[in-house]
Amino acid sequence: MSEVRNKAGLAKNVTTVLNKLNTTQKNEALLAMADALIQRSADIMVANEEDLKRGEEQGISASLLDRLALNASRIEAIAEGLRQIAKLPDPVGDTLETIERPNGLFIRKVRVPIGVIGIIYEARPNVTVDAAGLCLKSGNAVVLRGGSSALSSNRKIVEVLHEAMERTAMPKDALQLIEDPNRASVDEMLKLNGLLDVIIPRGGSSLIQNVVMNATVPVIETGAGICHTFIDESADPAMAENIAINAKVQRPSVCNAMETLLVHKDFAAAHLSALADSFRKAGVELRGDEETLRLSPWAKPAESSDYATEYNDYILNIKVVNNLSEAIKHIAAYGTKHSECIVTASQENAERFLQEVDAAAVYHNASTRFTDGFEFGFGAEIGISTQKLHARGPMGLPALTSTKYIVTGNGQIRH
Repeated sequence: MSEVRNKAGLAKNVTTVLNKLNTTQKNEALLAMADALIQRSADIMVANEEDLKRGEEQGISASLLDRLALNASRIEAIAEGLRQIAKLPDPVGDTLETIERPNGLFIRKVRVPIGVIGIIYEARPNVTVDAAGLCLKSGNAVVLRGGSSALSSNRKIVEVLHEAMERTAMPKDALQLIEDPNRASVDEMLKLNGLLDVIIPRGGSSLIQNVVMNATVPVIETGAGICHTFIDESADPAMAENIAINAKVQRPSVCNAMETLLVHKDFAAAHLSALADSFRKAGVELRGDEETLRLSPWAKPAESSDYATEYNDYILNIKVVNNLSEAIKHIAAYGTKHSECIVTASQENAERFLQEVDAAAVYHNASTRFTDGFEFGFGAEIGISTQKLHARGPMGLPALTSTKYIVTGNGQIRH
């Protein structure tokens, strides 16, 4: 039996045990896992150094190495994510609806775990912990398949989490890590109907599209983040600069970072040159249309393919547009339905943007970097769904549950 099928089977076998755990037992396990991460942080960082060294040898970009890197403060933040999840309300068992039928049947619609969740992701070891915490708190077993570039880190993290789980009521088999680095292990996961109930991909567009196009197991699509900020003609220049710089520079390697800045022609005429200089000082390479190049000659010309690229790096497209309609049209053509922002003093333009732009999160006068489960108050997130069925946007605990109808009668039969 393959590693993938064996570990998915182990996870499946403990779902009945998970269903019996109460909230206190689940929280005790999460807190024990958080403590263990801190206590073993030195060991985790040693394993992470192996991944970083291998990544440098393989020529991985600086932005991807940043995603991969762990240090004491990042491990503390990851552990804090588990503590935050422990504090959150347990959705399992919540009654969503009650119905009393004329024949005396009493029907309750309640939240239940999905079952076994498969998660396929790239070089972000924090996802290993976030996914484990959210899945276990919501009563689900989880099968993780991280990127090969983070294998040493993920292996050590799961080892630490397993040791903590063994001291609690949480069965350690509820958390599985696929260690086979070959793509065949991904392909096998996509076909594990009957063992996996859903697959959630997290990563770049090629990974996500491979999963969406080839899986027979149901998929929750978490989209790539080609996010835009549109600076309208009435925008306050200082606010616009703060938001745009934050959206790109604060952490460019993540999916809610801005990839394209759209600027109204009137704002551009007065302020784009200074704004572009601020990006240059922040180390951002600019790629622009003709008007951008006229105002900032040091920028590089943008190709149409650039507007369809998720850089996850210190590279930004800039396009000058004539009006709000043109900005909305550009976003519809190139956006990935992730996060989009308008900076404007016009309430009318803001309302139109928020209504017409089709994305999981739309912003008025705030950075797209807030599209995040922790920032939304969900604790850590399992991903940001850009689809429209089951869940959309940052996915917290309730998004990892399904529903069940519990029907109580006193002898009713159907005629």
